[in-house]
Amino acid sequence: MARVLAQPYRSPWLTEDLDELSVLARTFFAREVVPHEERFAAQHEVDRETWRKAGAAGLLGLSLPEEFGGGAGTFAHEAVVLQEQGWAGDDALGLHIHSGIVPHYIAEFGTDEQRRAWLPKLASGEWVGAIAMTEPGTGSDLQAVRTTARRDGDHYVVNGSKTFITNASHADLIIVVARTGDAGSGAKGLSLLVAEVGSEPTASGFTRGRVLDKIGQHGQDTRELAFTDMRVPVANRLGEEGQGFYQLMEQLPQERLVVSVGAVAAAEYAVRLATAYAKERTAFGQPIIGFQHTRFVLAECSTDALAARTFLDHCIQRHLAGELDAVLASRIKYWATDVQCSVVDRCLQVFGGYGYMMEYPIARMYAAARVQKIYAGTNEIMKELISRAL
Repeated sequence: MARVLAQPYRSPWLTEDLDELSVLARTFFAREVVPHEERFAAQHEVDRETWRKAGAAGLLGLSLPEEFGGGAGTFAHEAVVLQEQGWAGDDALGLHIHSGIVPHYIAEFGTDEQRRAWLPKLASGEWVGAIAMTEPGTGSDLQAVRTTARRDGDHYVVNGSKTFITNASHADLIIVVARTGDAGSGAKGLSLLVAEVGSEPTASGFTRGRVLDKIGQHGQDTRELAFTDMRVPVANRLGEEGQGFYQLMEQLPQERLVVSVGAVAAAEYAVRLATAYAKERTAFGQPIIGFQHTRFVLAECSTDALAARTFLDHCIQRHLAGELDAVLASRIKYWATDVQCSVVDRCLQVFGGYGYMMEYPIARMYAAARVQKIYAGTNEIMKELISRAL
């Protein structure tokens, strides 16, 4: 009886249009990002021109309305680009923040005037976007934000500091989470202010702090920010005053899904790297894939990656249908990032000593993976949110 070969798994939400986008994104990363990864890591940022090239290639703002410079697509388009980035092994270009998170706050809560002013510049790569939530003493607990924004006529006067801010070196536009209410107002006292820090006079009182020396993701510009009597026009507030916390809660499920897309892609890429290495590397006179233990490790890792992929696909489909809730987003975020860390660790072991060398992609992936369980809400917070719904 003829052997029937299993067909490669294909995500059910993919289309021919998205396949073409995958090829475009794959070509972009291969040409404009991967060859420069060592230089990006050394300088702790990608080249500014890389953002413009991404915009010119049509890879930014894919799910934004066409009238605001976007691609008129859906989250599926954003997911395809993020997947290709993960499969390229890149962790430097902060697309997840710039395209997956920042513009959606503006598109959802901004006025038409704000959308026309900001979204086309983000979609073209002329401007780079960032969001400033985390503070030195405030991580997942957003209700404890201490950065203040005091109303003074037609402006807010912002004082405070933020840390762990992705895209902070290049950012022209930063969504700042600030307290517009009194110190005891909790969630009801937060607002989202858009600071145009790439141009004067808004940038007065704004300081980009030190570049943070991270375990991994060395090519991604992450640093501290400080605000000292920085004036932001009231017209730059997103939505009504005091609604910031609720706006964050509404958008965080997509942020956690964005993290999950990168996590699953990284796990899949790690399996590919380890499998290829196991077929080439010899020990005791045979390729190491000839050893049962190596084969079993790769079998386990490939299965874990596939399980994560199918769970992620379910969540993407729910999100495309407008049905991704906070609990499901928390489930995929914690589980996918746990799988990423576990799979990358086991795949690194296949490389032996070479897996510990930073010249090998698997080593850089190992260092980059750990933060995935921390940002966008720690995995412990994710489990707390899930448990409340049980």
